[in-house]
Amino acid sequence: MANVTHVDLNNFISKTMHTFSNLINQELKFDEVADSWVFMRTPWPMFIILAAYLLFVLKLGPNMMKNREPYNIKHIMMIYNLAQTAYNIYIISAVFLIPGTYTYLLNIVCIPDETESNRFYKRQFYIQSWHFVISKVFDLLDTVFFVLRKKQSHVSFLHVYHHVNMVVTTWIFLRFIKGQQGALCGIMNATIHAIMYSYYFLAALGPQVQKYLWWKKYVTCLQIVQFIVGIIYGVYLFIYDCDFPRLFSIYMIFDVLLFLYLFVAFYNRTYNQKQKSQ
Repeated sequence: MANVTHVDLNNFISKTMHTFSNLINQELKFDEVADSWVFMRTPWPMFIILAAYLLFVLKLGPNMMKNREPYNIKHIMMIYNLAQTAYNIYIISAVFLIPGTYTYLLNIVCIPDETESNRFYKRQFYIQSWHFVISKVFDLLDTVFFVLRKKQSHVSFLHVYHHVNMVVTTWIFLRFIKGQQGALCGIMNATIHAIMYSYYFLAALGPQVQKYLWWKKYVTCLQIVQFIVGIIYGVYLFIYDCDFPRLFSIYMIFDVLLFLYLFVAFYNRTYNQKQKSQ
């Protein structure tokens, strides 16, 4: 009886693993051109970048700055914030500058058109997605600047997790998923980042400008709204059985739920509790 149970268990595990393997293989997408772009061929470059990032912002950087004065990198940060604003605007520019893109995106909310007639828009989606991945690598410099300015208290779990997670998720998405439905989330995120970095640029101009920047907390509100929309969209893709990897839909839902929780907690801690104390 024990042998029969053991055999049945092995068969069940084997069938489950086989089914899971087939499901993953069916959901993965490959593209000879996109998969050969810089950083996309193998995960090692991204792994090295993230390892160096974590090592610096959590260990080497704080130790290096322990007995040093904060670096005055105001002008470097202004250039960085302006460049980030322009880069994120460029990422979403295809929606407005390439004729037919807006209509195309509306038509692929659930099921993309994979026919040869839409090859151009599909290629544009891959190109802008690659730029989106690269923008997340550039975002890592936010934390580096915190460390160099001795703002280590800003290097929170939310901040570090958010940056690392976005690099990993966007890389996996473009390398293996390539679901064109992801354009909606990418456009929302790039738009919010363009607003956010423009705020940072204006704030760096000094007190004469900062007094007009009353909308800082609303950037966080936009991020929270983005997460809510992302969760709803992920559930929509899963429930209506859209041509989008179901496993990635589940991952996206739970991942964004965690972001939502962390950002709501940050908002309450930063604005609501501060208002009460005042």
